[in-house]
Amino acid sequence: MGRAHEVRAKAMAATAAARSALFMRASKEIYMAAKSGEPDPEMNLALRSAIEKWKSQHVTKDVIDRAIQKAKGGSAEAYTAGRYEAFGPGGSLFIIDTLTDNSNRAFIAVRTAVTKKGGHLGSTAYNFTEAGMFVFTGNNRDEVEETLILGDIDVREVNQDEDKIEVLVEPTAFAAARAALADMGISEFDVAEITFLPNEPISLDDPEDKRKFEELCDMLDELEDVQNVYHNVQ
Repeated sequence: MGRAHEVRAKAMAATAAARSALFMRASKEIYMAAKSGEPDPEMNLALRSAIEKWKSQHVTKDVIDRAIQKAKGGSAEAYTAGRYEAFGPGGSLFIIDTLTDNSNRAFIAVRTAVTKKGGHLGSTAYNFTEAGMFVFTGNNRDEVEETLILGDIDVREVNQDEDKIEVLVEPTAFAAARAALADMGISEFDVAEITFLPNEPISLDDPEDKRKFEELCDMLDELEDVQNVYHNVQ
């Protein structure tokens, strides 16, 4: 499978702690999306996008429904978004997004995880490009590309990988691309989100670097305040 499969494969092998953190991340993002407008995915595009994003990572309907009901109940919880950039083992680079009710706790937890594996915080974002990504089942790559271009969507790439189509668009074109795909009858996505892609992906050939990198990814996955992790390792 291609890049899109690799991005999501780690969710299937999550530890119990990572799965708990996954559910917490989903709950916070869905709650914030529901609070930002109508708590109805049919009327709130941000909420619908959040729900589909986390459903693709096997978050249960119960978790999703509880987050929406919490928003409907008028909960006053508030979360602050943060972003940390880091150098990891073997030349690996990270962008780490947090969503937390305690920014100091989030910072300390991220810094501790990175330094434990020999890394350090530092500027890495220039090594990544932000993009809107859609991955869905289909065999009509040319039709999808033509429809998006004719719809004046800022398309970067449309790739076919077996029976999966991956579409990359400018972040500002994400909503328009989603609407154009919906008009084609495409409403079920494996991935539908704005993400960061490495400009120059690397491979870790040294076993020790690879071990430390994987352990760092696991540690970040288990942190309750971490929302998204992007890196440059294939």
